[in-house]
Amino acid sequence: MVRRPNGERSSVKCRVPEVILTNRDRSHHRIAAACLIAAAATGGCSTEQGHSRGGGPHKLARPAAESPGLAVAGHGGPTAQAAPAPQAVDPAELEAAAKAAQADAAAKQQADAQAKAAARAEAAKRWGVAKTPLAAPPPPATKPALAPGAPGVKIRPGLPPVVYRVPTTDKVVFLTVDDGAEKDREFTRMIRELGIPISAFVTDYLARGDYGYFRELKDQGVAINNHTLHHPDLRRLGDDAQQSEICGQQASLQQQIGVRPRLFRPPFGEYTEESLRIAGSCGVTAVPLWNEEAFPDRMEYRYGDHLLKPGDIILTHFRGPDVWRGDMRDMLRRVLQVVTDQGFALARLDDYL
Repeated sequence: MVRRPNGERSSVKCRVPEVILTNRDRSHHRIAAACLIAAAATGGCSTEQGHSRGGGPHKLARPAAESPGLAVAGHGGPTAQAAPAPQAVDPAELEAAAKAAQADAAAKQQADAQAKAAARAEAAKRWGVAKTPLAAPPPPATKPALAPGAPGVKIRPGLPPVVYRVPTTDKVVFLTVDDGAEKDREFTRMIRELGIPISAFVTDYLARGDYGYFRELKDQGVAINNHTLHHPDLRRLGDDAQQSEICGQQASLQQQIGVRPRLFRPPFGEYTEESLRIAGSCGVTAVPLWNEEAFPDRMEYRYGDHLLKPGDIILTHFRGPDVWRGDMRDMLRRVLQVVTDQGFALARLDDYL
């Protein structure tokens, strides 16, 4: 029996059909439709089986609430499916899920940073570095603008800027290594294990005996840049000779390393306006010089206060005990001692310039 919304009992006994009715009599379809309406209003039909006027049984279904989307078919036509009702989204639940995802990402980032710090501390002990080097912040999303009048920047219209100090407030300085005579693979392993970024400025005639060494450096993230073919004093060369030295090394590095550098450092830090024009003509966008120079046994400073400033560029060389009082690993220990003691981290020059 079905109870109508007004409380009266109906004598129609039915269940919601789950398949097409077998009797095509129009009155029987009206009865089936009435059952559907009654089921929707009261929450369901009787579990008793009903019969058509012709005596044939109809197959009956569960209550409509348990059979969403089911409808009675027309004469030979397809079954009409009702669209499911959209479920409401709770904004509070969405916000809570977003906060949980952010918390998970922050926790993972913190765990990764702690793991890297632990590995760096262990590497520092292994390489005889007195203090664990500080980790550099993430590279800036946008490289600092090189504006006229900025400290440590020289700009001439239409020429690549000359930079001694990168304009940044980050507590970072940059280690750059010139020439290419000494190919110390223990130094390569040391910077890799300590996570120390460097930028190399390579001279062709010194690197040519083992360009594979510089390809290895590139593969571990070291930027390879231009330091001419033969390391001349550019002030003493004519335009054609400067073109050969600067742009020739661009082509050589493209062939040997697979890079065409954006950064160029003139040998001895000496250049002319024509040097800058030629460098710009073959793809150079900046000319970094330096404010400090590193050796295994000392640091030399451009300024008398002997203090690093944010964005300072440090020069050193690919050299060994035949020239220095120590090797490249000793030089790096010296640099890390000074940089860490003054509260700085080493960052990658090419990420800022």
